[in-house]
Amino acid sequence: MQFPRSNFYENLLMALDTLRQHKLRSFLTILGVVIGTLTVIVIAAFVSGIDARVSKEIESFGTNSIYAFKFDPGFNINPSMEERTRKPLKEEDADAIRAECTNCEYVSPFMSPVDFTTGPFAERVNIRSKVIEMTNATVMGSSSDYFQMGVTNLAEGRYFTADEEARRGKVAVIGIDVANTLFPYSNALDQEIQIEGRNYRIIGVLKEREIFLIGSEDPNNENKTVYLPFKTIKQLYPANEDCFIMATARPGKLSDALEEMRNILRRQRNVPPDKPDNFGVQTSDQIITQFSAITSGIFLLMVAISSVGLLIGGIGVMNVMLVSVTERTKEIGVRKAIGARSIDIITQFLIEAATLTGLGGVLGIVIGVGLSLLIKMILPTYIPLWAPIVGFCVSVGLGLVFGLLPAWKAARLNPIDALRYE
Repeated sequence: MQFPRSNFYENLLMALDTLRQHKLRSFLTILGVVIGTLTVIVIAAFVSGIDARVSKEIESFGTNSIYAFKFDPGFNINPSMEERTRKPLKEEDADAIRAECTNCEYVSPFMSPVDFTTGPFAERVNIRSKVIEMTNATVMGSSSDYFQMGVTNLAEGRYFTADEEARRGKVAVIGIDVANTLFPYSNALDQEIQIEGRNYRIIGVLKEREIFLIGSEDPNNENKTVYLPFKTIKQLYPANEDCFIMATARPGKLSDALEEMRNILRRQRNVPPDKPDNFGVQTSDQIITQFSAITSGIFLLMVAISSVGLLIGGIGVMNVMLVSVTERTKEIGVRKAIGARSIDIITQFLIEAATLTGLGGVLGIVIGVGLSLLIKMILPTYIPLWAPIVGFCVSVGLGLVFGLLPAWKAARLNPIDALRYE
């Protein structure tokens, strides 16, 4: 027994046959759809990859971490003049948080002679071993609490202690790039480095930290950092008071710790109740959310630009389908003469348009995935599951929308006039 094929199946076969007969025309018609779809896939993969990599990098400094500075930490690319002229956070502020914040587990101030706001062009402090000088390292002072936060890992040696910090010990914990640069042929542990004419003994070397958010020459690159005890660097640079403070909240107390820190800093800095904060405090999650908002805006802008390609492709489909209606007037007349309804004609042309743009979408997805994999060799990319699904659905929907006018025109043809058409 042979079952009758559905109208949809017949229309699909007719659509594919039409595309096969006009291969070049069909390809040129869907070129805009291909370009628009692959652009969406590549943009989605690039933005998602960047977002995931940045989130991973920020989370590597602790999901319970809270950061405080004189202006908002995170992606504050262009601080205002009011922010730049604020009085700095000081060691006393960190001491107050350590003493009064009941929901904070560890608190560490950071101080450096390097101006971090100037990025890769920041002037550094020269560091010397016996025969080698390094000009692109960052000297940083921190409390021993920083190394208890679980955000750093030792390759060898140990961290400095609270006692060494209190007695201003001449000891240093260095990043792996500093060790490899100053001691390329020997072990850096227990060697001495010279900073501002003073010698410091290396007691620990940090494991390499993956970096992406910052450049290799950025002063925030921990692989090129030399950590000294906070009171030691205060002795080395007595005029420098500008601090950055990092704290970790007790488990489950992140929001409480954040609020406590804000209140303590407002009291320390004599901020009136009716005035806004003259400092910034943020958690890791807030910084990640801030970055995600930036990338989402970029993604929407790029999708809006790439939609121009889809629009052009849709107009091309409509144009070709209108030409197709004219070319196949007699065929339409024959179909209507043997009983085809207007809805059958509309369905036929809509399926043909949707098949045309759907194939363009599939081709765009394949090329987009291929390009994303090539880009992955240079930059992080990640193709979210929704991207190809949305790409295909949009391409098919495009065919349905722009094929509607040609389909309606075909359905309205008078069968007698259509049969006479030459």
